Amino acid sequence: MELSVYLAGEIHSSWRDEVKEKAAALRLPVTFYGPMLDHDRSDNIGEEILGTQHDAVAKDAAASSFNNLRTELLLKKCDLVIALFGEKYKQWNTAMDASTAVALNKPLILIRPHEHHHALKELSRKAHATVETPDQALKALKYIFE
Repeated sequence: MELSVYLAGEIHSSWRDEVKEKAAALRLPVTFYGPMLDHDRSDNIGEEILGTQHDAVAKDAAASSFNNLRTELLLKKCDLVIALFGEKYKQWNTAMDASTAVALNKPLILIRPHEHHHALKELSRKAHATVETPDQALKALKYIFE
């Protein structure tokens, strides 16, 4: 059995690389997907495809259309979603991706620091599992193959 896993969450740290490296070291048969990690590309994709927009709001709307297309397609393709709510950045996209996973009936492992327990209590109850660290999520992923 092989699984495809979408890694949702902030793009400004190396947490995805760490999860991928540890999964490879454990020889887990997993293919990982995730959001566009190049922030500038994500912000500019609308104009790259449609041309220059008349203001910043139109530019964001154009980019979000293509980012949403990409994200939805990859979320539908995956078998499992691991969503990280980090401590440093605003987590709106993580919330949207995790909620989309729930709406698509995709199994969800939610990673959230203990101090975000209250803010994420409803989403946590919708997830199949809630953990506090990427290492714990990886242990849960490993358990699936045992």
